Amino acid sequence: MHLKTLLLFGLLWTSLSVFSQTKSDSLLVHVQFQFDGANLKLNSTYISKQNDTLTFDKIKMYLSKPQLIYKNDLMDEKENPYHLIDIEKPKSQQFSINNTSKKKITGLKFNIGVDSLASVSGAMEGALDATNGMYWAWQSGFINFKIEGKSSSCLTRKNKFQFHVGGYSEPYYAMREMSIIFNEKSIKNNEITIQVDLAKLFSEIRLSETNAIMIPGKEAMKIADIAKNMFSVQ
Repeated sequence: MHLKTLLLFGLLWTSLSVFSQTKSDSLLVHVQFQFDGANLKLNSTYISKQNDTLTFDKIKMYLSKPQLIYKNDLMDEKENPYHLIDIEKPKSQQFSINNTSKKKITGLKFNIGVDSLASVSGAMEGALDATNGMYWAWQSGFINFKIEGKSSSCLTRKNKFQFHVGGYSEPYYAMREMSIIFNEKSIKNNEITIQVDLAKLFSEIRLSETNAIMIPGKEAMKIADIAKNMFSVQ
């Protein structure tokens, strides 16, 4: 066989091997926004269990430092980047986690929001860039999640509700740790889908009473606690 042909064949085989290894050694995580079990769409009308009629026009949140949970409860401690999930950017709604273990994956651990160290360090590049609109320059901290929309229940300008939940200093540290346990059918072809159901958040919020949280504090802490209920897998 001609030397050039051998070299080309060798390069192709190496590329395919690397691709195959990368694909098999990672778990692809999809994030799917929902409302009461149905895929959520911006500017569509929904009704909460509080009988609030509402529409959404912005949903953004940080899911940071994901770790795999294995059958023996050990976790992959490899540092992972911060992921900014934006309903208006489909590509942002998935990310990969390296899986270097042959052990069975039984769950996923991650943070809802940004940790205090990153907040103290200030806005950076990529997902933590201030241009993403998730950094409070006035109080040097990140917004863990931002949910905005409209409801006739809100006696506000243009009936708007705004939940900008954050805070990195005690006693108002609003980041939350989250662990999700998988079942036998959760992982398919090295992929997993996390549902984020906003109906579970707004079932605990009466918009006529609570419709604007824009600073760290007790109310933000309450919303951060309730927000954990939104996350699940099939």
